[in-house]
Amino acid sequence: MSGFAGSLVLRVPKSGTRPTSDQVREAMFSALDARDAVDGAQVLDLYAGSGALGLEAASRGAAEVVLVERAATAAAVCRSNALAVQKASPGKLTVTVAARPVQSYLESAVGTFDLVFLDPPYDLPEAELTANLAALPRVLSEDALVVVERSSRTPEPSWPGGLSAVRSKKYGETMVWWAEPVK
Repeated sequence: MSGFAGSLVLRVPKSGTRPTSDQVREAMFSALDARDAVDGAQVLDLYAGSGALGLEAASRGAAEVVLVERAATAAAVCRSNALAVQKASPGKLTVTVAARPVQSYLESAVGTFDLVFLDPPYDLPEAELTANLAALPRVLSEDALVVVERSSRTPEPSWPGGLSAVRSKKYGETMVWWAEPVK
């Protein structure tokens, strides 16, 4: 982790999650920092697992982070990691953990987000990812970025009418797609 929480080691759930590799996370945030997409951002981390992506954004200056994780054990790890990052924060930092299914959260979410991470389990059915993406545009700010991490063996996501792919990059077994709202 970089930023103010750089010395923290985040806990990882014992099973059921696939944490983003350090190499992929560093490359992702390097590109996000180059676009000034993190500082002051409202961040949504879907399929949060340990919360590493959202909490990395928090450590690098995001204003508010929501971690959405359905699995109770993983949500508990998210809460523990969020508390550690909040304690290390030099200022006020809001991190919320929503222990519920992603689609349910998206259908009832209030407000908008500037940066959204979707890092679902690699075995998540494409239809579920497509439904998640279709529910996103209504909660995105005008200049939002959506970052989707999947196995390099899966097809490119089916982008809904409100999102447009702008970038993709392969990192070994991992593929990362970037999208933004259609203006």
